[in-house]
Amino acid sequence: MRERTRLDAAISACRDIERDLADTVELIELAEAEGDEAMIEEGVQTLEKLAARAREKEIESLLSGEADAADCYIEIHSGAGGTESQDWAEMLLRMYMRWADRRGYKTEIIHYAPGEEAGIKSATILVRGENAYGWAKTESGVHRLVRISPFDSSARRHTSFASVWVYPVVDDTIEVTVEDKDLKVDTYRSSGAGGQHVNKTDSAVRITHIPTGIVVACQNERSQHKNRATAMKMLKARLYELELQKREEEAAAAEAQKSDIGWGHQIRSYVLQPYQMVKDLRTGIETSQPDKVLDGDIDSFLAAALAARVHGEGGPTDSDAAAGEDLADA
Repeated sequence: MRERTRLDAAISACRDIERDLADTVELIELAEAEGDEAMIEEGVQTLEKLAARAREKEIESLLSGEADAADCYIEIHSGAGGTESQDWAEMLLRMYMRWADRRGYKTEIIHYAPGEEAGIKSATILVRGENAYGWAKTESGVHRLVRISPFDSSARRHTSFASVWVYPVVDDTIEVTVEDKDLKVDTYRSSGAGGQHVNKTDSAVRITHIPTGIVVACQNERSQHKNRATAMKMLKARLYELELQKREEEAAAAEAQKSDIGWGHQIRSYVLQPYQMVKDLRTGIETSQPDKVLDGDIDSFLAAALAARVHGEGGPTDSDAAAGEDLADA
Protein backbone atom coordinates (compact mmCIF):
# COMPACT_ATOMS: atom_id res chain seq x y z
CA MET A 1 0.00 0.00 0.00
CA ARG A 2 2.89 2.36 0.72
CA GLU A 3 4.35 1.66 -2.72
CA ARG A 4 0.96 2.21 -4.36
CA THR A 5 0.51 5.52 -2.52
CA ARG A 6 4.00 6.66 -3.55
CA LEU A 7 3.45 5.82 -7.22
CA ASP A 8 -0.02 7.36 -7.25
CA ALA A 9 1.35 10.60 -5.77
CA ALA A 10 4.15 10.73 -8.36
CA ILE A 11 1.77 10.19 -11.29
CA SER A 12 -0.76 12.71 -9.93
CA ALA A 13 1.97 15.34 -9.49
CA CYS A 14 3.10 14.88 -13.11
CA ARG A 15 -0.45 15.15 -14.43
CA ASP A 16 -1.13 18.25 -12.30
CA ILE A 17 1.93 19.97 -13.76
CA GLU A 18 0.90 19.05 -17.32
CA ARG A 19 -2.63 20.37 -16.74
CA ASP A 20 -1.46 23.60 -15.11
CA LEU A 21 1.07 24.13 -17.91
CA ALA A 22 -1.58 23.76 -20.62
CA ASP A 23 -3.96 26.12 -18.75
CA THR A 24 -1.25 28.74 -18.20
CA VAL A 25 -0.10 28.70 -21.85
CA GLU A 26 -3.70 29.10 -22.98
CA LEU A 27 -4.15 32.00 -20.54
CA ILE A 28 -1.02 33.76 -21.82
CA GLU A 29 -2.09 33.35 -25.45
CA LEU A 30 -5.48 34.83 -24.59
CA ALA A 31 -3.84 37.74 -22.73
CA GLU A 32 -1.51 38.45 -25.69
CA ALA A 33 -4.50 38.54 -28.04
CA GLU A 34 -6.21 41.07 -25.74
CA GLY A 35 -3.02 43.00 -24.97
CA ASP A 36 -3.39 42.48 -21.22
CA GLU A 37 0.17 42.97 -19.90
CA ALA A 38 -0.77 42.30 -16.26
CA MET A 39 -2.27 38.93 -17.12
CA ILE A 40 0.78 38.05 -19.23
CA GLU A 41 3.07 38.85 -16.29
CA GLU A 42 0.92 36.73 -13.98
CA GLY A 43 1.11 33.85 -16.46
CA VAL A 44 4.90 34.10 -16.66
CA GLN A 45 5.17 33.97 -12.86
CA THR A 46 2.97 30.87 -12.86
CA LEU A 47 5.28 29.25 -15.43
CA GLU A 48 8.28 29.96 -13.22
CA LYS A 49 6.54 28.28 -10.28
CA LEU A 50 5.66 25.29 -12.48
CA ALA A 51 9.30 25.02 -13.59
CA ALA A 52 10.39 24.95 -9.93
CA ARG A 53 7.82 22.22 -9.17
CA ALA A 54 9.02 20.22 -12.16
CA ARG A 55 12.66 20.45 -10.99
CA GLU A 56 11.64 19.29 -7.52
CA LYS A 57 9.72 16.31 -8.92
CA GLU A 58 12.65 15.48 -11.20
CA ILE A 59 14.92 15.21 -8.15
CA GLU A 60 12.33 13.13 -6.31
CA SER A 61 12.25 10.74 -9.26
CA LEU A 62 15.91 9.99 -8.55
CA LEU A 63 14.93 8.52 -5.16
CA SER A 64 14.55 5.02 -6.58
CA GLY A 65 17.16 3.18 -4.53
CA GLU A 66 16.30 0.03 -2.62
CA ALA A 67 16.11 1.83 0.74
CA ASP A 68 15.47 5.43 -0.36
CA ALA A 69 11.86 5.43 0.88
CA ALA A 70 12.90 4.26 4.38
CA ASP A 71 13.30 6.23 7.59
CA CYS A 72 16.90 6.88 8.56
CA TYR A 73 19.36 7.38 11.40
CA ILE A 74 21.70 10.39 11.34
CA GLU A 75 24.80 9.87 13.47
CA ILE A 76 27.06 12.83 14.33
CA HIS A 77 30.54 12.69 15.90
CA SER A 78 32.82 15.57 16.87
CA GLY A 79 36.34 15.44 15.45
CA ALA A 80 39.65 17.26 15.69
CA GLY A 81 39.33 20.48 17.69
CA GLY A 82 38.14 19.63 21.22
CA THR A 83 35.42 21.94 22.57
CA GLU A 84 35.27 23.75 19.23
CA SER A 85 34.39 20.57 17.35
CA GLN A 86 31.94 19.46 20.02
CA ASP A 87 30.10 22.77 19.66
CA TRP A 88 30.19 22.34 15.85
CA ALA A 89 28.72 18.85 16.17
CA GLU A 90 25.81 20.26 18.17
CA MET A 91 25.28 22.93 15.49
CA LEU A 92 25.05 20.15 12.87
CA LEU A 93 22.59 18.26 15.08
CA ARG A 94 20.38 21.36 15.22
CA MET A 95 20.73 21.87 11.45
CA TYR A 96 19.50 18.37 10.63
CA MET A 97 16.64 18.56 13.11
CA ARG A 98 15.53 21.89 11.63
CA TRP A 99 15.85 20.43 8.13
CA ALA A 100 13.67 17.48 9.11
CA ASP A 101 11.12 19.84 10.64
CA ARG A 102 11.02 21.90 7.41
CA ARG A 103 10.19 18.77 5.41
CA GLY A 104 7.53 17.65 7.86
CA TYR A 105 9.59 14.71 9.14
CA LYS A 106 9.44 13.53 12.76
CA THR A 107 12.68 13.22 14.74
CA GLU A 108 13.71 11.36 17.88
CA ILE A 109 17.04 11.58 19.70
CA ILE A 110 18.28 8.00 20.17
CA HIS A 111 21.70 8.73 21.65
CA TYR A 112 23.20 11.94 23.07
CA ALA A 113 26.67 12.27 24.62
CA PRO A 114 27.33 15.87 25.80
CA GLY A 115 30.78 17.45 25.69
CA GLU A 116 32.76 18.41 28.79
CA GLU A 117 32.34 22.19 28.37
CA ALA A 118 29.91 22.68 25.48
CA GLY A 119 28.36 20.89 22.53
CA ILE A 120 28.25 17.12 22.06
CA LYS A 121 30.75 14.32 21.59
CA SER A 122 28.24 12.32 19.58
CA ALA A 123 24.52 12.00 18.92
CA THR A 124 22.15 9.84 16.88
CA ILE A 125 18.71 10.92 15.72
CA LEU A 126 15.96 8.90 14.08
CA VAL A 127 14.24 10.70 11.19
CA ARG A 128 10.83 9.38 10.18
CA GLY A 129 9.19 10.40 6.91
CA GLU A 130 8.76 9.51 3.25
CA ASN A 131 12.12 9.26 1.43
CA ALA A 132 14.00 10.37 4.57
CA TYR A 133 17.00 8.15 3.77
CA GLY A 134 16.90 9.00 0.07
CA TRP A 135 17.24 12.70 0.79
CA ALA A 136 19.74 12.47 3.65
CA LYS A 137 22.04 9.67 2.44
CA THR A 138 24.49 11.98 0.64
CA GLU A 139 25.25 13.83 3.91
CA SER A 140 27.60 11.08 5.10
CA GLY A 141 31.11 12.47 5.42
CA VAL A 142 33.18 15.10 7.22
CA HIS A 143 31.85 18.65 7.62
CA ARG A 144 34.29 21.52 8.24
CA LEU A 145 33.64 24.83 10.01
CA VAL A 146 35.81 27.98 9.93
CA ARG A 147 34.87 30.78 12.35
CA ILE A 148 36.04 33.14 15.07
CA SER A 149 35.95 30.95 18.16
CA PRO A 150 33.44 31.96 20.86
CA PHE A 151 35.60 29.96 23.29
CA ASP A 152 38.87 31.81 22.49
CA SER A 153 39.49 34.96 24.54
CA SER A 154 41.90 36.15 21.83
CA ALA A 155 39.13 35.94 19.20
CA ARG A 156 41.24 33.85 16.83
CA ARG A 157 39.92 31.96 13.83
CA HIS A 158 39.50 28.21 14.38
CA THR A 159 38.80 25.27 12.10
CA SER A 160 36.57 22.49 13.43
CA PHE A 161 35.49 19.12 12.06
CA ALA A 162 32.58 16.78 12.66
CA SER A 163 31.53 13.60 10.88
CA VAL A 164 28.03 12.60 9.80
CA TRP A 165 26.89 9.08 9.02
CA VAL A 166 23.45 8.33 7.55
CA TYR A 167 21.94 4.85 7.29
CA PRO A 168 18.41 3.52 6.65
CA VAL A 169 16.05 1.97 9.17
CA VAL A 170 15.65 -1.75 8.44
CA ASP A 171 12.02 -2.88 8.54
CA ASP A 172 10.57 -6.38 8.94
CA THR A 173 10.69 -7.07 5.19
CA ILE A 174 14.50 -7.05 5.24
CA GLU A 175 16.29 -9.85 7.08
CA VAL A 176 19.72 -9.16 8.55
CA THR A 177 21.35 -12.00 10.49
CA VAL A 178 23.67 -11.10 13.36
CA GLU A 179 25.48 -13.81 15.36
CA ASP A 180 25.68 -13.35 19.15
CA LYS A 181 29.35 -14.39 19.09
CA ASP A 182 30.10 -11.37 16.90
CA LEU A 183 28.70 -8.92 19.44
CA LYS A 184 30.23 -7.13 22.42
CA VAL A 185 27.53 -5.60 24.64
CA ASP A 186 28.37 -2.94 27.26
CA THR A 187 25.97 -1.25 29.69
CA TYR A 188 26.53 2.09 31.37
CA ARG A 189 24.64 4.87 33.08
CA SER A 190 22.79 7.31 30.85
CA SER A 191 24.04 10.88 30.61
CA GLY A 192 21.49 13.65 30.86
CA ALA A 193 19.63 15.97 33.20
CA GLY A 194 18.98 13.25 35.76
CA GLY A 195 15.69 12.39 37.44
CA GLN A 196 14.26 9.47 39.34
CA HIS A 197 15.71 6.89 36.98
CA VAL A 198 18.33 8.44 34.69
CA ASN A 199 21.93 8.17 36.00
CA LYS A 200 20.87 5.67 38.71
CA THR A 201 20.92 2.38 36.77
CA ASP A 202 23.04 0.95 33.97
CA SER A 203 20.21 1.26 31.43
CA ALA A 204 22.18 2.61 28.47
CA VAL A 205 23.47 0.01 26.01
CA ARG A 206 26.45 0.05 23.62
CA ILE A 207 26.85 -2.78 21.08
CA THR A 208 30.04 -3.40 19.11
CA HIS A 209 29.95 -5.62 16.02
CA ILE A 210 33.40 -7.20 16.20
CA PRO A 211 33.84 -8.26 12.52
CA THR A 212 33.11 -4.77 11.13
CA GLY A 213 33.99 -2.59 14.11
CA ILE A 214 30.58 -0.88 13.96
CA VAL A 215 29.50 0.62 17.30
CA VAL A 216 25.95 1.72 18.14
CA ALA A 217 24.49 3.06 21.39
CA CYS A 218 21.05 3.86 22.80
CA GLN A 219 20.08 5.53 26.07
CA ASN A 220 16.70 7.18 25.48
CA GLU A 221 14.61 4.47 27.19
CA ARG A 222 14.46 3.69 30.92
CA SER A 223 14.55 -0.04 30.25
CA GLN A 224 17.87 -1.68 29.40
CA HIS A 225 15.96 -4.26 27.33
CA LYS A 226 14.28 -1.56 25.23
CA ASN A 227 17.58 0.22 24.71
CA ARG A 228 19.18 -3.06 23.65
CA ALA A 229 16.37 -3.74 21.17
CA THR A 230 16.72 -0.26 19.67
CA ALA A 231 20.51 -0.61 19.49
CA MET A 232 20.12 -3.95 17.67
CA LYS A 233 17.84 -2.28 15.12
CA MET A 234 20.46 0.41 14.60
CA LEU A 235 23.20 -2.21 14.20
CA LYS A 236 21.18 -4.15 11.62
CA ALA A 237 20.51 -0.89 9.79
CA ARG A 238 24.24 -0.11 9.71
CA LEU A 239 25.06 -3.59 8.39
CA TYR A 240 22.33 -3.30 5.76
CA GLU A 241 23.59 0.12 4.69
CA LEU A 242 27.08 -1.35 4.36
CA GLU A 243 25.73 -4.04 2.06
CA LEU A 244 23.87 -1.43 0.01
CA GLN A 245 27.12 0.43 -0.54
CA LYS A 246 28.77 -2.74 -1.80
CA ARG A 247 25.92 -3.32 -4.21
CA GLU A 248 26.24 0.23 -5.50
CA GLU A 249 30.00 -0.28 -5.94
CA GLU A 250 30.81 2.62 -3.64
CA ALA A 251 33.06 0.81 -1.20
CA ALA A 252 35.97 3.17 -1.94
CA ALA A 253 33.88 6.26 -1.24
CA ALA A 254 32.53 4.70 1.94
CA GLU A 255 36.03 4.04 3.26
CA ALA A 256 36.99 7.66 2.54
CA GLN A 257 34.00 8.87 4.54
CA LYS A 258 34.97 6.65 7.48
CA SER A 259 38.53 8.02 7.57
CA ASP A 260 39.96 10.59 9.99
CA ILE A 261 37.65 13.43 10.97
CA GLY A 262 40.07 16.12 9.90
CA TRP A 263 41.91 17.80 7.03
CA GLY A 264 41.54 16.42 3.52
CA HIS A 265 38.40 14.36 4.11
CA GLN A 266 35.62 16.96 4.23
CA ILE A 267 32.65 16.96 1.87
CA ARG A 268 31.42 20.46 2.74
CA SER A 269 32.96 23.62 4.19
CA TYR A 270 31.07 26.18 6.25
CA VAL A 271 33.05 29.45 6.44
CA LEU A 272 31.73 32.18 8.78
CA GLN A 273 34.92 34.30 8.92
CA PRO A 274 36.70 36.09 7.23
CA TYR A 275 33.90 35.81 4.66
CA GLN A 276 30.60 33.92 4.66
CA MET A 277 30.17 30.92 2.39
CA VAL A 278 29.03 27.31 2.45
CA LYS A 279 30.51 25.19 -0.34
CA ASP A 280 29.95 21.54 -1.19
CA LEU A 281 33.29 20.17 -2.32
CA ARG A 282 31.72 17.32 -4.34
CA THR A 283 29.28 19.27 -6.49
CA GLY A 284 30.63 22.83 -6.36
CA ILE A 285 27.28 24.16 -5.08
CA GLU A 286 27.80 27.16 -2.80
CA THR A 287 25.88 29.91 -1.04
CA SER A 288 26.81 33.12 0.77
CA GLN A 289 24.05 32.65 3.36
CA PRO A 290 25.42 30.21 5.96
CA ASP A 291 22.80 31.31 8.51
CA LYS A 292 20.04 29.85 6.37
CA VAL A 293 22.00 26.65 5.81
CA LEU A 294 22.66 26.17 9.53
CA ASP A 295 18.95 26.78 10.08
CA GLY A 296 18.13 23.71 7.98
CA ASP A 297 17.93 25.12 4.45
CA ILE A 298 20.10 22.41 2.82
CA ASP A 299 17.78 21.05 0.11
CA SER A 300 19.83 22.58 -2.72
CA PHE A 301 22.95 20.72 -1.50
CA LEU A 302 21.01 17.47 -1.09
CA ALA A 303 19.47 17.72 -4.56
CA ALA A 304 22.82 18.43 -6.26
CA ALA A 305 24.60 15.61 -4.42
CA LEU A 306 21.77 13.21 -5.20
CA ALA A 307 21.84 14.11 -8.91
CA ALA A 308 25.62 13.74 -8.96
CA ARG A 309 25.42 10.30 -7.36
CA VAL A 310 22.74 9.08 -9.79
CA HIS A 311 24.37 10.52 -12.92
CA GLY A 312 27.94 9.78 -11.83
CA GLU A 313 29.08 13.40 -11.76
CA GLY A 314 31.59 15.03 -9.41
CA GLY A 315 34.18 12.30 -8.89
CA PRO A 316 36.97 12.24 -6.33
CA THR A 317 39.28 14.34 -8.52
CA ASP A 318 36.76 17.17 -8.63
CA SER A 319 36.28 17.01 -4.87
CA ASP A 320 40.02 17.08 -4.22
CA ALA A 321 40.47 20.11 -6.46
CA ALA A 322 37.58 21.96 -4.84
CA ALA A 323 38.90 21.13 -1.38
CA GLY A 324 42.31 22.56 -2.29
CA GLU A 325 40.82 25.81 -3.56
CA ASP A 326 38.63 26.18 -0.48
CA LEU A 327 41.49 25.55 1.95
CA ALA A 328 43.62 28.07 0.08
CA ASP A 329 40.86 30.69 0.41
CA ALA A 330 40.48 30.01 4.13
